[in-house]
Amino acid sequence: MSRKIKLIWDFRGPASAKTAEHHEIHLKEYIKIEQLPLEITGFKTFGEMHAVAFMVVEEQDMITVRDALKPHRGEVYEN
Repeated sequence: MSRKIKLIWDFRGPASAKTAEHHEIHLKEYIKIEQLPLEITGFKTFGEMHAVAFMVVEEQDMITVRDALKPHRGEVYEN
């Protein structure tokens, strides 16, 4: 069983929540176009000035997706 990696994009400022929400739309489009095996995406707000968008990929796909989409950071995904 391979690990899953959560790729994260940070957004800061008063429009961060809307930007993260919109970024998730593009992540879903990328998953569909590239036919990736997972469809876990989302966004989360950490206050008025910080939000993140994220997508979860299989570890073997991480480098390809990372190089294409340039996330700010990543972590091992756990349910």
